[in-house]
Amino acid sequence: MKQPNIIFYFTDQQRWDTLGCYGQPLPVTPNLDRLAAEGTRFDLAFTCQPVCGPARSCLQTGLFATQTGCYVNGISLPQNIDTLARRFNQAGYDTAYVGKWHLASDTGQNDFRTVPIPRERLGGYQHFIGADVLEFTSHGYNGYVFDQDGRQHDFVGYRVDCVNQYAVDYLQQHARQNKEQPFFLFVSQLDPHHQNDRNRYEGPDGSKRRFRDYVVPGDLVGTEGDWRENYPDYLGQCNRIDSNIGLLMDTLQELGYDENTLIFYTSDHGSHFRTRNREYKRSCHDGCLRVPLIAWGPGFMDGGVRSELVSLIDLPKTMLDCAGVAVPDHYQGHSLLGLMENRVSWPDSVFAQISESSTGRTVRTRRWKYAVQAPQPEHPAYSNHYVEQFLYDLEADPHERHNLVSDPTYAPVRQDLQARLLDHMAKAGEKRPAIDPQPL
Repeated sequence: MKQPNIIFYFTDQQRWDTLGCYGQPLPVTPNLDRLAAEGTRFDLAFTCQPVCGPARSCLQTGLFATQTGCYVNGISLPQNIDTLARRFNQAGYDTAYVGKWHLASDTGQNDFRTVPIPRERLGGYQHFIGADVLEFTSHGYNGYVFDQDGRQHDFVGYRVDCVNQYAVDYLQQHARQNKEQPFFLFVSQLDPHHQNDRNRYEGPDGSKRRFRDYVVPGDLVGTEGDWRENYPDYLGQCNRIDSNIGLLMDTLQELGYDENTLIFYTSDHGSHFRTRNREYKRSCHDGCLRVPLIAWGPGFMDGGVRSELVSLIDLPKTMLDCAGVAVPDHYQGHSLLGLMENRVSWPDSVFAQISESSTGRTVRTRRWKYAVQAPQPEHPAYSNHYVEQFLYDLEADPHERHNLVSDPTYAPVRQDLQARLLDHMAKAGEKRPAIDPQPL
């Protein structure tokens, strides 16, 4: 069987409920909705690390962020680490990366945030066009990126369009030069991330008018935060990404790639619009942890909607499995292809590590969410001591408004979830810490 081409289309800070197939009532994502209808939609997908750089390190390696060492932004991916790109290279694939990288720079030294990234810091990708921290080299409109040889490329226009065009350019070049060779293309959009230096979400012109009649997501109703002024632009960003998905699909069809190409679409984390803390992410809540996940192509067509809890950490193993590439024993997670083919036993909970604003851990089942936080972590990545922080009954309280962590009625639930959390931490290579109840 011919190895499939694989496109991993990655957005930044996109909530699951921005897509029509996940319940968005406005016509924001018609192209993604079509992919979901034709392929497989994973209804309960979650990040394993709700911070940009750490989540990316997990996807490039199949390891948790505490294992890669990239547990906060500003820590580069180790140059000798085993990566997806290197695995695909060894399997005869052409590998390419487009967009935001966020794994090349170290805080205070080796700063490549706005300058060319040395080849040895690109994770093994043969082709590259992007920037380490794309939000520092661009705005919603206009900016610049670099290729793998360090040449600067200025772009004029809406950033989402330009990043997608670089992906289209790669596909067209590949079709001209080596069409029979399978490819692995990682497309990393910055949007719908907020624009850091302007402290706002920058949708395409006209977004505020076009999406002014939005329906407020349930977890944001009655809260503070900055969603009132930003949500229409946020939807505008998501809509423009969707339009570019349509263009990418048209390109695949024109080039004859559509029948043997796998597409995975997801995001690094969501956004709670500063309703849970002073940031947009870095919390255990679903507005931050839950992401869209669609798989389209060989092995996933007509797959319907899957209700299992899945994680970003499952995707590296999944992609290698789809390509027929041997999956290293040290990879975390489980193959979604194995799930589709009923050849793996699937866990009933997902695990996430939280860093930067706090050092925390969380476990989520279909019904329950349990989270702990380190009051005085010995290290920014981990701690030997945590305190219970949140317990939510997601059936009765889907928008996570009522914290039950101090309610003695739920002590047996907390004990069960704590045991699950400790098991997850051990599997991720962490020591089993002490976890104390929340002080009364």
